[in-house]
Amino acid sequence: MQGRGILQVIGGGLAGAEAAWQAAQRSIDVVLWEMRPGKLTPAHQTGDLAELVCSNSLGSDLPDRASGVLKAELRRLESLIIACADETRVPAGGALAVDREHFSRLVTGRIENHPCISIRREEVTAVPDGPAVIASGPLTSTALSKSIADLIGEEYLYFYDALAPVVKAESIDMSIAFRASRYGRGDQDQGDYINCPLNEAEYRRLVEELLSAERIELRDFEKEDPHFFDMCLPVEQIASRGEDALAFGPMRPVGLTDPRTGRRPYAVVQLRQDNAAGTLYNLVGFQTNLRWPEQRRVLRLIPGLENAEFVRLGQMHRNTFIDAPRLLDATMQYRHRSDLFFAGQITGVEGYIGNAGTGLLAGINAVWSMNDQPLRVLPVETMLGALTNYISSAEPDRFQPMKANFGIMPPLEPPVRNKRQRYQAYAHRALESLERFLGES
Repeated sequence: MQGRGILQVIGGGLAGAEAAWQAAQRSIDVVLWEMRPGKLTPAHQTGDLAELVCSNSLGSDLPDRASGVLKAELRRLESLIIACADETRVPAGGALAVDREHFSRLVTGRIENHPCISIRREEVTAVPDGPAVIASGPLTSTALSKSIADLIGEEYLYFYDALAPVVKAESIDMSIAFRASRYGRGDQDQGDYINCPLNEAEYRRLVEELLSAERIELRDFEKEDPHFFDMCLPVEQIASRGEDALAFGPMRPVGLTDPRTGRRPYAVVQLRQDNAAGTLYNLVGFQTNLRWPEQRRVLRLIPGLENAEFVRLGQMHRNTFIDAPRLLDATMQYRHRSDLFFAGQITGVEGYIGNAGTGLLAGINAVWSMNDQPLRVLPVETMLGALTNYISSAEPDRFQPMKANFGIMPPLEPPVRNKRQRYQAYAHRALESLERFLGES
């Protein structure tokens, strides 16, 4: 398929890389703009494309989970991001987790070697003319943010996202910590997670210290509206919601037995493998905005982490997204300019795989637009179709970022009462709907 002109893709993250790949696979010439490594963001550390900054987990890969359904759809749609993730996966129970560095390098290599893609390592400071996909991510530069704001005529919305610390595996005290996955999922012999168990007294002390520890001061413009996104709250923010909030949240001990006592611990901190070599582990759900010396002090109160060596400490940064219900169609097309598309977290879709999915759809629809063909709207019965429908039709005044979940999908007819069977029915319907859609396209 030969399109007219060149498609410009702004941003080399998950969504941008996916959009560029999908267009190039359809014989469209693509220029992919990425400002790193010349200009880094507060969260990124390298110039590799599709760098994962918050976690190395891409969420559940189980077929009856919302995230698993989305992955299955993207595999069927021949997603670059999913293909690279599958090639670089590391043990994580029922989740799809990757070796962070190998994954980014693999995506970078695939993009660099595609004959239809040219990479420009420069900052884009203005929305370009002509066919384009803006996938500049949650840390869009100030100049481009202003240009986008001028284009859409509306104030930007924003929330804050926090990164979890990473420790060296060899520094974890395995005489206290133990390997296991919840309910025995994953590697039955070893367990895919390292678990640090806490009794009630140890848990209470940790919560007290999290609440009293010194936090990084927000900048003046951030203090005006210190708004946190509920799906990625800093651990100290969760702790402030009640003394047992963590025990029922990221530190819930269900499905785990401490081999030292033969009982379920009062709370647990789980660590997930962060690289293929198994030398690095990240603290699951422990995104934090504590000052770095405080992080070391407080997190070393966790049993098994008394001598932890941190290779990355947590931080919080500003994430930006547009008012998608007022601005975008479910095709990812900007409503006021037919050759302009948005993709990724800037659209209000949350989660690595959701971001990649919007990039896939934006890249494909940009091709159809360049060839004066009708754009593709995925069925709302699919997970990706439900996500793009949500962000394009939600109530604008109450719009918040959304990740893959069965609650945004049309109800089943007839209703299914059993929860597990209901999820299985959603998954089955989604993949059947996608197959019909592909057969008719």
